[in-house]
Amino acid sequence: MTSQLPFFVALDVPSAAQAVALAETLRPYVGGFKVGLELFCACGPQIVEEIGARDVFLDLKFHDIPNTVRGAAAGAARLGVGILNVHCLGGADMMRAAVESAREIDAQTKVIGVTILTSHDAASLQALGLNEEPEAAVRRLARLAREAGLDGVVCSAREIAAVRKECGDDFLLVTPGIRPAGAALGDQKRVMTPREAMDAGADWLVVGRPITDASDPAQAAQALFD
Repeated sequence: MTSQLPFFVALDVPSAAQAVALAETLRPYVGGFKVGLELFCACGPQIVEEIGARDVFLDLKFHDIPNTVRGAAAGAARLGVGILNVHCLGGADMMRAAVESAREIDAQTKVIGVTILTSHDAASLQALGLNEEPEAAVRRLARLAREAGLDGVVCSAREIAAVRKECGDDFLLVTPGIRPAGAALGDQKRVMTPREAMDAGADWLVVGRPITDASDPAQAAQALFD
């Protein structure tokens, strides 16, 4: 990553023109850009190059059999992205396949695992058959990710302390569900403010709508950082 500011802006927009314009506007204020399913499916891999691959966190949450994820991770690494992710629920063999194939292509690409989405709470996990609190599930999946060789995980800021205790200070923690005080939560359930998340020990914050939906995204990004 090229900037010292620990924010990825989620470019969850439907067109390349919107994404590139936002990236150019926000580049002086943030550390990188998250390219997720909406933008990637709308624009294809070329959007990564247009934004600047090394500044991209490719958030496609690969979750499939190990051989399929091995190929997908290699393809993502060939794009030159800074970070790509898989879903920890795919299991240890799948995570190991992703790390091995990505590092064969580009040793600089970080591979991290999604633990429990920040839109989940205990009730929704129970409906899925995971009869444990989100923090316990995140801690268990983070330990599995570290054992599989991943560089870190995606978790909510509420679980940072537990994951640090489980996995150590050198484990990369990328934290979505970031909302300024008083901001609308949207579909997020496990949230913190930027200051709370950084004080808790996050390495990178992922912020989307509080910046991209603002009337002045650059001003919103600077205010959030301040």
